[in-house]
Amino acid sequence: MPHHIVIGAGLAGAAAAYSLTARGEDVTVLERHTPANDRGSSHGSARIFRYAYPDRLYTELVVRARELWDDLEAKSGTELITRTGAVDFGDARHTELLAAIFEEVGVEHEVLEPARATERWPQFVFDTEVLWHPDAGVIDAETTVTTMLDRAVNTGRARILTDWTVTEVARGSAGDFRATSAMGESVEGDRVIVAAGGWLPDLLADLGLPQTFLDALPRFEVRQEQAFHMPYRDAGADGRPSTPWPTFIHKSGEMFTYGLPGGRDAGFAGQKFAQFNGGKVIGSALDQDGQITEEMRTRMIDYAKRNLPGLIPEPYAETTCLFTNTPNEDFVIDEVDGLVVVSACSGHGAKFAPLLGEFAADLATGAGDVPERFRAGSSTSPPRADPSHVDGRRSSETQLTRRESQRTDLD
Repeated sequence: MPHHIVIGAGLAGAAAAYSLTARGEDVTVLERHTPANDRGSSHGSARIFRYAYPDRLYTELVVRARELWDDLEAKSGTELITRTGAVDFGDARHTELLAAIFEEVGVEHEVLEPARATERWPQFVFDTEVLWHPDAGVIDAETTVTTMLDRAVNTGRARILTDWTVTEVARGSAGDFRATSAMGESVEGDRVIVAAGGWLPDLLADLGLPQTFLDALPRFEVRQEQAFHMPYRDAGADGRPSTPWPTFIHKSGEMFTYGLPGGRDAGFAGQKFAQFNGGKVIGSALDQDGQITEEMRTRMIDYAKRNLPGLIPEPYAETTCLFTNTPNEDFVIDEVDGLVVVSACSGHGAKFAPLLGEFAADLATGAGDVPERFRAGSSTSPPRADPSHVDGRRSSETQLTRRESQRTDLD
């Protein structure tokens, strides 16, 4: 039985381990810190689960992913997605296009005029018509990672090595692999899956990848995002609101903002929101400093005052996390000579986690394939984005034109 090495124990890596062991495969997961740690992109309890994309492929993939989420929740007896519904609005959000894709794919939704939407959600100021889809929600990222890894380990086919920093992956004469750590330890395997998130740019040169493959990869841009929790104005004694809050994406010519009910990390006591791709660009996860800037804090307080009357515009918690972006905001999921690279990035990968594991396992075992546009060197994908990704507490159109569709959706 082939042995698989998975590098990274965030959502994608944990999902790969879960999928592989469910197929009877043996796995070693190598994690430089701890699973779902706060230096990466999979920590905390608040990520957006949503279907709204200006691109039918991604909406269809969310539908497939939802089936896998339901299966994982049923098998583990653990709720991983809290259903809240979602609202999309703004003069650059193209709600008519999103609604048309929902009609084609079969996603329940409703389009409301601003006045009707305000009656339903008085905690918002709506400047355009609003797209509502009730099956959206909030993903508990950390619990998802833990659940998938626990199930993988419980099969007896997986082990998790923590505080294990990969410094090199070398190919043996028989086509197998050896991963070496910063401490000189080594692990051998027949296949490797790299799901290193924001560390990928720093790690790529050490994977022994063919130069033609490296040249075909897009440029990975890592951003340190900043998100803010502000308390509900109508909060009860427990800090929770009397009026339910949906997740939201507000895309206007002025700013692209996303938000969601904060999870247990911030006591469920406020809405978490951020400017999409508003953080500074860094070389890789190694360069993060976890700092919130006064400029961004002021910008988001001003946004709340103008657009979120249901919040008290004073942050009670702040967070940074990492987005690893490709130029067109598509995923990169590809395999070369027994090594699989999974970068489900650009701030919208969390909702696909169980499906990402299936894709990675399919490529590693040769059992299946991935959409062609996720392959290295593919140039068929229209730009996009999806905000929903930021965590609850600091740790660390059919296609429009390419320009119009860029950065239109988050995790």
